[in-house]
Amino acid sequence: MTIKNILYPFFLAFSLLFVFQGAYAQNEDVEIVDYETVKSYEIGGVKVTGLKYRDSEAIIARSGLRVGKKIKIPGQDIPNAINALLSLQLFSNIEIYLEKTVGDIAFLEIKLQERPTLSRYSYTGVKKMKHDDLNEVLENVVLKGGIVTEDTKQLARKKLLDYYYEKGFQDAKVRVLEKRDTSKTNSVQLEFAIDKKKRVRVGKIAFSGNENAKGWKLKRKMENTKGRWNILKKSKYIAEDFRKDKNSIIAFYNNIGYRDAKIVRDSVWRDEKGRQQIAIEIDEGAKYFYRDISWKGNSIYDDDYLARILGIQSGDVYNKELLDKRLSFSLDGRDVSSLYMDDGYLMFRVEPVERAIEGDSIDIEVRITEGPQVTIDKVIIKGNDRTHEDVIRREIRTRPGKKFSRSDIIRSQRQILNLGYFNPEAFNMETPVNPARGTVDIIYTLEEKPSDQLELSAGYGGVSGLIGTLGVTFNNFSLNNITDRSTWNPLPQGDAQKLSVRAQSNSQFFQSYNISFTEPWLGGKKPTSLTTGLVYSAFDYSAFGSGRLAIARGFIGLGTQLKWPDDFFSLYGTLNIEQISLDDFRNNGFSIENGTFNNNSLKLALTRSSINEPIYPRSGMKMSLSVQFTPYYFWRDLDSSLLSDDEIAAAVTQENKVRGGGDPMSQLEEAAFVDELQNSSKFKFLEYHKWRLDSEWYFNLVDKLVLMTQAKIGFMGYYREEIGLVPFERAAVGGSGLNNQTQGINGRDIISLRGYEVEDIEVNNTNIDGASIWNKFTVELRYPLSTNPNSTIYFHTFAQAANAWDNFRDYNPFELKRSAGVGLRVFLPMFGLMGFDYGFGFDKQLGDTATFRDYGQFNIVLGFEPE
Repeated sequence: MTIKNILYPFFLAFSLLFVFQGAYAQNEDVEIVDYETVKSYEIGGVKVTGLKYRDSEAIIARSGLRVGKKIKIPGQDIPNAINALLSLQLFSNIEIYLEKTVGDIAFLEIKLQERPTLSRYSYTGVKKMKHDDLNEVLENVVLKGGIVTEDTKQLARKKLLDYYYEKGFQDAKVRVLEKRDTSKTNSVQLEFAIDKKKRVRVGKIAFSGNENAKGWKLKRKMENTKGRWNILKKSKYIAEDFRKDKNSIIAFYNNIGYRDAKIVRDSVWRDEKGRQQIAIEIDEGAKYFYRDISWKGNSIYDDDYLARILGIQSGDVYNKELLDKRLSFSLDGRDVSSLYMDDGYLMFRVEPVERAIEGDSIDIEVRITEGPQVTIDKVIIKGNDRTHEDVIRREIRTRPGKKFSRSDIIRSQRQILNLGYFNPEAFNMETPVNPARGTVDIIYTLEEKPSDQLELSAGYGGVSGLIGTLGVTFNNFSLNNITDRSTWNPLPQGDAQKLSVRAQSNSQFFQSYNISFTEPWLGGKKPTSLTTGLVYSAFDYSAFGSGRLAIARGFIGLGTQLKWPDDFFSLYGTLNIEQISLDDFRNNGFSIENGTFNNNSLKLALTRSSINEPIYPRSGMKMSLSVQFTPYYFWRDLDSSLLSDDEIAAAVTQENKVRGGGDPMSQLEEAAFVDELQNSSKFKFLEYHKWRLDSEWYFNLVDKLVLMTQAKIGFMGYYREEIGLVPFERAAVGGSGLNNQTQGINGRDIISLRGYEVEDIEVNNTNIDGASIWNKFTVELRYPLSTNPNSTIYFHTFAQAANAWDNFRDYNPFELKRSAGVGLRVFLPMFGLMGFDYGFGFDKQLGDTATFRDYGQFNIVLGFEPE
């Protein structure tokens, strides 16, 4: 409290003395009150004046001067009432008058002057784009309509200074200017005048005494305090972060055997250029080794078994971090704590104690408190406003009545987040224990996030006419609730079903329509998924003399989660019924131009995925082996597949008639025509088998920096040599997988290779039909700019190598087309994945006149990550 507030009651007492004396001096008929003598009164009434925005009854109640209360004048009752009202910080002036007395009944008046309220506040000295960030800083500090006090202004100033200090602007200045708002009664405006100055960057970080650790290694351990040449983090100095980084340096030494390492002194100063210079002097001490590790308190598992789990031998270098991980928690599950907690011992405790230190040797005694086994009582799920509870419960591994298991908890968290319906940053889990009953409740607290996606684009081309795409995907659809209008938003939600509808057209030349539906838990008891859908695509290039292509396909698929070898495995099968129709489809990458072809196949895929997050994975792997094969039409041998001489003659006659009165086909033209007729007949029912192996690995290198490695290989074969490879379902390498619309949907697998177009990679000096074998390798470094689930953004650099061959005789896994580049990915729940890549193709065959720019390729990514 200020001095003013402390002295105010005394000044008020004297003021009251003069007020009352003056009043009575003017009227000699009124009894003179002697304020030197304490007299008791009963409050007969209290009047509050000066209020415009506050309730008088609440003010009277706060003051404590209620009607009927006995007070003494002079005494502490009046000062206490003033102090009570001052504590509200609502008034700039408070006066209490003895209005009149009737015998020993006193009537009081509380006269108040209200503090001004805040009408608005603004910032100067900073860009407007930063105002939203500053508003978040001042949230709950300055409120429009709230009372403006000196404490409020100083707190707001401190919050803004702290904000800029944490960003490295140590010299920032903030002034709070108050001015009256003439447009509103008793209101003021605040202006925060900000001068952030220049960011104080760290210049040089120098170490001394570090004989057994290189300086650059120690700098890497300083996660927050970086030199000015660091590209992943801004160079800035914050005292609290610097303290944490010094602890990290000592922890690093502890992990390489230097148990007694310490920082003797450190110096931080500003040089003449304003940069923060840092000098750290280290005393490494001696290097220690483990000599003996003993166990105490263990009855469930013997010493030898626990020692094997620990994996630390006598003579190993002292490593405190490794010891703690192997005892308490290791990401790979190889730790003593997991051994117990996965068997229900939730209250298990372990403490390593240094029992003896002799020379450079340390003896450790591991003290264990096993505790009782705990079973799960209740599993409570909160925050699922749209998703039905049974959808979540069927994913989790924690069940009432089961023994507590930490592995089940971790796996349940991963399964819930992989649904894609909940905010991973808001995910919370509690495990309150009831020791008396030996039970534990598990409470999952969730926050729903948008999961539906909309794809909408339109344009107009001079030749193509209107070009447009409209697609919607409802990822949490509910077919069962279709009659319950309360669940519609805009369609019924909550059962984790997926409904996708998409239409695409560029007027007369191209049309594509597809619809699909997925039920992830067919029957509701086991994780068996059902997917079914229809796809129709048609091209019409007859205006350019290139004919027509139409593809109609229906499919149905079943998938299930396996329990062996572990439950990260899944098996999926899809039955495809497809018909491809060509009508003079010339110069479009196929050796066949006419005919109707039946492509009926079954695809089986065995997948193992342990990826921790679906949008921005930081750890785990995904591996998939798939085979797609058609029936072996054994009743159709080559002779029966080909046209008879009479059929050929009739077809030639018909073709000559179509040509009109001109010359009939030449012998060469007739031979080509007959050859195409025979191929069309031979491939009427496609026969092939396709194999593919994909693998992806994710490694969290440091902070949020992730390394992704990927390897893929695929090949295609045939059943009968006399029929050979079919002209469809082959592979083409190049592009983004999206930039060649025709090839992307007409029965060829487009394997993306950033930095190249499909036409840049020829198979046997031609791109007709495509390749039967290919492989591809990718390395990416990813760093997120935002991990907010409502807008996940990450930047990446990549290096790729891939190629395709016509057959195994030509296959050479080291003859690859190489590329490298940069890219950006943005995931918005409403629109899905979007992004771009710029790749530089090192092995393009462009000739001597090509410029550096010709080797680059810009690609757009929409909807999904390319193959």
